[in-house]
Amino acid sequence: MAALIEDYALIGDLQTAALVGRDGSVDWLCLPRFDSPACFAALLGGEDNGHWRLAPAEGGPCTRRAYLEGSLVLESVWETATGTVKVTDFMPQRDHAPDLVRIVEGVSGSVEMLGVLRLRFDYGHAVPWIRRTDGHRVAVAGPDSAWLRSEPEVRTYGQDFSTRSEFTVTAGEKVAFVLTWHPSHEPRPALVDPHESLRHSLQDWREWSERCRYRGPYREAVLRSLITLKALTYAPTGGIVAAPTTSLPEEIGGVRNWDYRYCWLRDSTLTLNALLSVGYADEAAAWRDWLMRAVAGDPADLQIMYGLGGERRLPETDVPWLAGYERSFPVRIGNTAATQFQLDIYGEVIDSLHVARGSGLGADPHAWNIQRCFLEFLAAHWREPDEGLWEIRGPRRHFVHSKVMAWVAADRAVRALEADPELDGDLDGWRTMRDEVHREVCERGYDAERGTFTQYYGSHELDAATLLIPRVGFLPPHDPRVVGTVDAVRRELCRGGLVRRYTSEFSPGGPVDGIPGGEGTFLVCSFWLADALHMTGRTKEARELFERLLGLCNDVGLLAEEYDPRAGRQLGNFPQAFSHIGLVGTALLLSGENTAD
Repeated sequence: MAALIEDYALIGDLQTAALVGRDGSVDWLCLPRFDSPACFAALLGGEDNGHWRLAPAEGGPCTRRAYLEGSLVLESVWETATGTVKVTDFMPQRDHAPDLVRIVEGVSGSVEMLGVLRLRFDYGHAVPWIRRTDGHRVAVAGPDSAWLRSEPEVRTYGQDFSTRSEFTVTAGEKVAFVLTWHPSHEPRPALVDPHESLRHSLQDWREWSERCRYRGPYREAVLRSLITLKALTYAPTGGIVAAPTTSLPEEIGGVRNWDYRYCWLRDSTLTLNALLSVGYADEAAAWRDWLMRAVAGDPADLQIMYGLGGERRLPETDVPWLAGYERSFPVRIGNTAATQFQLDIYGEVIDSLHVARGSGLGADPHAWNIQRCFLEFLAAHWREPDEGLWEIRGPRRHFVHSKVMAWVAADRAVRALEADPELDGDLDGWRTMRDEVHREVCERGYDAERGTFTQYYGSHELDAATLLIPRVGFLPPHDPRVVGTVDAVRRELCRGGLVRRYTSEFSPGGPVDGIPGGEGTFLVCSFWLADALHMTGRTKEARELFERLLGLCNDVGLLAEEYDPRAGRQLGNFPQAFSHIGLVGTALLLSGENTAD
């Protein structure tokens, strides 16, 4: 059986990341970048698609595991009949080539260990040619090359198209393995000392963690979420991927399987606010700078997501040789949603820059010019339907959340001009636009009979994104329309006390998103509900919901995109930045430390 999604832990080097199971198997790793082809793809297929297991020969899950304090260094411990052993897994921040380091250490008694390395480049498809050179195992397939070595040297042998090692460790003994990737046409990179790399990795992560200013009651969960967000950062550019995986399903056996190894603009405001609120101005500035580079150009060409370096073309294809996680097919590479028209993105970007300006980040000379261009585009196009926040693949609609974010764009621009009259802009025109959008949303997006905002104009369905209405300032929290919307979402969108995105499966005309099948509850929406409950004066209920959500984190504090309350398991790509951004934001709000404007 496939491991549960929550059975995995994350390690990474700020340019890519790996998933390590409780059984000591690395089942997912893309090299050299988050969005590169995977060399370990057992997560989405089987062991023949690539993995690296390093654990006691008798097998079975570890007895316990945890990250070393304030770091992304994972320690897994097995207690066996003959002794206890621990494996320390990490990826040191790279100088040039990516390294995956695994250090086996005997704790007590003696333990027989088994290592099975099965490299499969190109998403589990390409079986490499393997040779022995200077005591190292070298794997080559097309553009990819990987070197495996151990300290002290452990005998390895080939079996069933894998590289195996068998050895015994006793108390105090250590055996370190290092797997290094590089382009096959280049010479082997310099060797890293695994033990020095561990020391430096711990030092780097702990120095970073100590900068966190949050000292509230949820510090452990907040810091783990911040470390996760840092781990999902592509350091060369400052972009933050939505998740390090592709095609982990939103429904087991379903088709809602998407590639999340890209940078969504929608995350920008919440990411910036979370980082700035807890003292990470450098990371916030790097994300803001990535954002500015990515969105430069014609406003009509703005995309909802970009590649790690701001790449625009993210063509979507299927990978037919991978069976999918628990037979959830197809496995997709790339994301067609990048080409959708989503009106809310303009508001997200302008709000991001508004937050950055108000927080004291250094002014970008081009930022205001970009915002002016976006406002000019919105003035001409805000009345058009779009695909909306949830990236529907059905007909365009007049989504309420999209219009609210158009209002946000105009509102933030007006406030910027009012605060700094020297800025150049159409103050009267933007005020008029702000008023027109507000009036239309309240008239066409509100169901007076049910006392709630709806998903799109004229619809009966609800949308969890309307919970953001008080958070962005569209209406005050205690407005009856806001309170009514919060109550309606709780009544109609909650399943097992957690929030679904929308009620599309019950639409008379079929799913509004144009995709068959269902999905789990959406974790960030449940954090939004906790925020809305707190803002509408129901803090006790908000705190209870938030603490329940904390209980859904796996044993090392990680969250996927969704949760199935019936099956009691996580769903979707993992770990998910949006979920951890929601966790941080709600913790700050409940602690009175949120600086969101």
